[in-house]
Amino acid sequence: MRPSLVIFDCDGVLVDSEGIANQVLAEAVTRLGHDMDEAGSRREFVGLSMTSVMARIEAMTGAALTPRWLPEVQAITHARFRETLAAVPHVGPAVEAVQAAGIATCVASSGTPDKMALTLGLTGLAPLFAGRLFSAVEVTRGKPAPDLFLHAAARMGHDPHACVVVEDSVPGVTGAVAAGMRALGFSRETDAALLRAAGAEVFDDMRQLPALIGLTS
Repeated sequence: MRPSLVIFDCDGVLVDSEGIANQVLAEAVTRLGHDMDEAGSRREFVGLSMTSVMARIEAMTGAALTPRWLPEVQAITHARFRETLAAVPHVGPAVEAVQAAGIATCVASSGTPDKMALTLGLTGLAPLFAGRLFSAVEVTRGKPAPDLFLHAAARMGHDPHACVVVEDSVPGVTGAVAAGMRALGFSRETDAALLRAAGAEVFDDMRQLPALIGLTS
């Protein structure tokens, strides 16, 4: 059965930002005295809100982050986005196909509204989701809790059981499943087995998305 709403994660699903952001995070954590590379940052942080990321970093390093830490990391990340960020391959036409079929779409991200506006703007995807961006800052609990997905569905006016979530992280898939939604796990840069174990139907090419939600054979 076709969904009435498709909820997209942003980082790693719409915009190819995970490598950039996690390299910057790894460098920042290393500067705090805890050696980390991009792969380690991905394992620890992908799918989490920045509040949760900062709490994990403080636990790792045993020291409180200063008020300047987050703005400095964000400034470096955004500068690198402006240099190299691109959309995930084939995602624009996939989203357009979903919308052309009369299915509603929105974004539900652990990122802040400002970050989504920047990354979707830089990649040309912003017009596809105008007025339909939902952030973890709007709910009490971020992913892997179901709160953000339930919030997005409620704001969009759709029953959770009629929603499909497109996610690339285990916390995101976990949250979608907990919300009672069908989860599609995008495994282009994530271990497919981990996404599948969390409850997702796994795919690795955005050209497959329309068929997965029943638009084509």
